[in-house]
Amino acid sequence: MEPRRDGIGKPFEEFYTQTPTHLWRYDLDSGDLAELCTKNRLAPFVTPALLLSDDRLLVQVVRDKVGQIFSVRLDGSDPREFTRAGEGLPYGLSLSPDGQRVAFHLASPQGYQIWTSDLDGQNRMQVAGHPDHLYFGTSWSPDGKWILFVDCLYKNDPGHDWCDVCVGRADGAELRVLTSGQAMWFAATYGDPTTRGGGSNLPAWTPEGKILFPRRLPESKVAWEYQANRVDVDHFNRDFKPELAHGGTEICLLDPRNGEQKALTRNAPSMWDFRASASPDSRWIVFCRAATGGEPSIWVMNANGENARRITGGVDDRGADHPRWLTR
Repeated sequence: MEPRRDGIGKPFEEFYTQTPTHLWRYDLDSGDLAELCTKNRLAPFVTPALLLSDDRLLVQVVRDKVGQIFSVRLDGSDPREFTRAGEGLPYGLSLSPDGQRVAFHLASPQGYQIWTSDLDGQNRMQVAGHPDHLYFGTSWSPDGKWILFVDCLYKNDPGHDWCDVCVGRADGAELRVLTSGQAMWFAATYGDPTTRGGGSNLPAWTPEGKILFPRRLPESKVAWEYQANRVDVDHFNRDFKPELAHGGTEICLLDPRNGEQKALTRNAPSMWDFRASASPDSRWIVFCRAATGGEPSIWVMNANGENARRITGGVDDRGADHPRWLTR
């Protein structure tokens, strides 16, 4: 991304997508770095959404503040509409295990909805949608039958701090809310005014078909308080009030078949665990941990929650986030 065009005092939603972006592919074995989507540039702001195959990529394109998903070749040629302009901003895409269907959420005029479709955007099926609910994030169950996502009651929670964990059948035939009371930490925020950061938390499947999510301790409140009455100019819009914060979160394993929950980390208040994911061989779980008002670090533990240990706090211990497992 080039220098941002959404400077101080400029509304995020108006100026952010005027910032030119560049897409790259990095080869872990050779170290080669190559720019993608250099042909048929659709807009200054183009971001990668989902790799469909070795030849095609879904990208998010925003033109005149209107977002769409296009399917393109890796060089940017042969662009094809996946969603239509004006129906809402699509993101949060995931590919089914058999590589034949796509799940995504759509920030539509009727609210945030969960959909599945073919690889070309056709044959859509709605998994979840209601104007009082913000349905967000998608991932497919290992057997390809269910979509995992969250449900935020945004009218009572404008900062989107909390949500519930949901699954829906990929054909839209059934919706299950697996937690209650907005039990999951949704809008992760951390750091102090010099190291602040954040980003949406999402639950994650384990290879065995269970679910990892960051469960809030009772009556928890984050240190970064959302300012609902202030214009959002940075897609953060929060004030740092650590003296009002309390509680925390713990990594929880949820069985969607019977609703059983098991805490894998057991924290005293003022510690926040989040972004957990299981290794492909099911032996390990990686996650982030941050103290109230502190920078996150990356931790790993055994699949049963034992032997948790810190891996890194990032460059100069100024924070590390968004861990991913790599298969080589």
